[in-house]
Order: sequence, then structure tokens, then C-alpha cells
Amino acid sequence: MRKILVICYSQTGQLSQIKDSICSPIMESDNILVDQVVIKPVKPFPFPWPFVQFFRIFPETVAMQAIEIQEVETQYQDYDLIILTYQVWFLSPSLPISSFLQSKQARALFSDTPVVTVIGCRGMWLMAQEKTKQLLKGLNARLVDNVVLTDDCGAFFSFLATPLWMFTGNKKRYSWVPKAGVSEQEITAAERFGQAIKLRLEKDDAVIENSMLTGLAAVKINEKLIASERVGNHSFTIWSKLLRKLGAQNSKRRLLGLTIYVIFLLTLILTVVPITALVKKLIAPLTKNKINTQKQYYAQPSGE
Repeated sequence: MRKILVICYSQTGQLSQIKDSICSPIMESDNILVDQVVIKPVKPFPFPWPFVQFFRIFPETVAMQAIEIQEVETQYQDYDLIILTYQVWFLSPSLPISSFLQSKQARALFSDTPVVTVIGCRGMWLMAQEKTKQLLKGLNARLVDNVVLTDDCGAFFSFLATPLWMFTGNKKRYSWVPKAGVSEQEITAAERFGQAIKLRLEKDDAVIENSMLTGLAAVKINEKLIASERVGNHSFTIWSKLLRKLGAQNSKRRLLGLTIYVIFLLTLILTVVPITALVKKLIAPLTKNKINTQKQYYAQPSGE
């Protein structure tokens, strides 16, 4: 009997839907046991987010400074596969997930175990996955596949729709703003990944070493965002260090620093991101080979 551990932390519920879609074909198998656990911070994060509190956790999220989480109860000590689902916060894995991956329990569960990561996010996930790769490497886990589902309303409108969803709890706050989040069609179509995983586990008893999802369009690399993510991540790292030095999350000094940071962030998004995208487009003929190499790297291990 094959055993799969599915790990999830979904603040809005969307990631739980994605996870359920992928797992539904697997759970139909009589030869695969699916053990599902939910990561729970000792101090839960709210949804919808209060505006200030959302930004207060920015420095710790970027630094992946572990918070206290509840120990999960698993049915078994070892698994044939772990499916790790996570959201992206500030170009990083969500704080509950990064905290769990730094726990002693995770070290015991993940060691020498193949892992499939599943991401549900607005659109920028490359740097978060790079950080997750490093955490998995530290656990001696083997990343064999990556699945990414992103918002369907486009980069410009998602810049409006996603914050409105985060701060109001309403996916479509205004009629003129497209519905935020991954489309229902995309979530339903994610069943194909579960079908492929099920087929691999049922037909082959060997340890999973290679991708099971090649050719299924598990990820899509937006080449226009590669440079923007790198610049953004570098900036976030600097500001994270600065804000943590200013004081604790609820301190007045941290709040003052956050106010300056939010203004800086909005300026960055409205100026640097589009300018970077334009420059990349203009020099694309000169950097075509480099961009293709980058796309191939970030698309691993499942490929576009």
C-alpha cells in the first residue's frame, strides 16, 4: 500500500480547493492511502487581513523567521510522497509553511522523501519557490514536481483585485474589477495532476526519482516577471532587515518604518516593475538565449 502525506495551509480557502482537486483522483485508488494535515499557527492569522497587520508580518515573512505552530498529527512515520501546498506572501512561502519546514517534525517527515510542491498565488512565485527549494534541501527532501496555479485576471487587474480580496474577503468587490483568484476552471482542471500521480504510484513500486507531471503544463513562466521578481526580492530582503531592526511588530518605530515602506512599495510597483518589463521587451532579441535558459531553470522539475 502506497502512502501520501498532503500538507496545506490555506488562509482564504482557495488553496484547499486546489489541493482537493488534485487529490480527488488519488483518493479513489484502493492502493493509495492519503493522509491530509493542516498547518495551524498557535496564533492564527486573520482573514480578511487588517491592512496594517498584513504589512506588520512582512519582515518576518521575507526572513522566514519561524513562528510557533501546532504539531501536526500524522498517521504514519514515513511516506512514499509528500504533496506540499503553499501560498506566496511577499515573494516568500507563507509564514506558517516556512515555519513548519524549519521544525523538527518536518525534518523527520521529509528526510529522503520525494516532494511535489503546489502553489496558488497572484502570479509571482519564482523567488518563493527558490526559497522553498532551499528549505527542502535542508530537510534532505527530493523535489520531483512543481504545480503552479495563478490568478486569471491578468497582472494589471490582479494588482487591484487581489488586495481587495485580501482586505475585504470579497473576491469581486466591485463590478468593474475582475474576480480575484484562480479560476474555477483551472482548479477543476488540476485533477489531471492527481491522475498522473495516481497512475505512477499504482503502476510502479519504485521510489519516485523523476517528474510525474512532465507535459501537463504544470507551470507557466512569465518571462516578463523574472527580472521584476529578482529586483523585488532584493529590495524586500533589505527592507526586511531594516524593519526588524526598528523594533517589534507592534512597535511605533516599526509602524513608522512600514508607512515609509508601503509608499516605497507602491512606487516600486508603479514605476520599476513596468519600466523593467519594458526594458526587458526592448532588449529581448539580445537576451533571448539567456531568457530561455532562465525559463527552463525556473520551470524545473515539471516543465511548462
